[in-house]
Amino acid sequence: MNARSSPHPAPPAPFTTVIGPRRPLLAIDLRELWHYRDLVLLFTRRDIVTVYAQTVLGPLWVVLQPLITTFTFALIFGKAAGLAPPELPGPLFYMSGLVPWAFFSGQITKTSRTLVGGAHVMTKVYFPRLVMPISMTLSNGFTFLIQFAALSVMIAVYAWTGPFTWSAGTQLLGLPMLALIMGTLGLGTGILISAATTKYRDLSFLVGFGVQLLMYASPVILPLSRLQKFPALLRVFELNPMTAVIEAFRAMLFGGAVPWDGLLYSATVAVVMLLVGVMTFNKVERSFADIV
Repeated sequence: MNARSSPHPAPPAPFTTVIGPRRPLLAIDLRELWHYRDLVLLFTRRDIVTVYAQTVLGPLWVVLQPLITTFTFALIFGKAAGLAPPELPGPLFYMSGLVPWAFFSGQITKTSRTLVGGAHVMTKVYFPRLVMPISMTLSNGFTFLIQFAALSVMIAVYAWTGPFTWSAGTQLLGLPMLALIMGTLGLGTGILISAATTKYRDLSFLVGFGVQLLMYASPVILPLSRLQKFPALLRVFELNPMTAVIEAFRAMLFGGAVPWDGLLYSATVAVVMLLVGVMTFNKVERSFADIV
């Protein structure tokens, strides 16, 4: 044996980055999210492009879906059942309810699949997990803008060809605030459901059904003025945070009293849902790889 002993290997260099679960449940590292802004935009573009990939009509479905639903509701609930208000054309009434509702419901449906649907990526590559629900919010907001543009064209057509008159008012400046409330409410509810579905997969089957039922407890189908004779049912509608948002959306577009008290309630529920959703999301993130 050689008398000379081989030198001991050099100690490994200390780690410069340590990835671990966050300690505070309500931790949102905005600096880290900003650092991954390119990834947010990449996921947003992917969500927009892949939804209608390999379809004949492509992005036209973004407009066709609410239009087909609008004229179906106008025929069944407006003409046959007489639920639409007389001061507003039926298609405008239902389209102005479906556009904000589609934004909110799409937000919940897409975001609720974040953890389970993105497990193949999240378990292999590190990035802030909130990147995916935020990107879905942005892609859903893009869809909302396209559908709102279609609604604007419909308003212009009715104002140009029919007895319906429309004029732009200062209340239109409040529409971005409504979009912020809807986005916050949908994001918070979606990530809360997404965190719960990692343990209870049955929730993924109930999301679409529950959102559909919730639509019938909102003024998408009929205005709140039709419920004045039914105070108990009116109260149920008012508990839905989207009720005041839809009513305010129509009031800002077509004129009328904006339900500011209801919007305050909706904004409060949105903030609470976001806080609870982030806390639950961060808690599940600690053991996400083991569960999924």
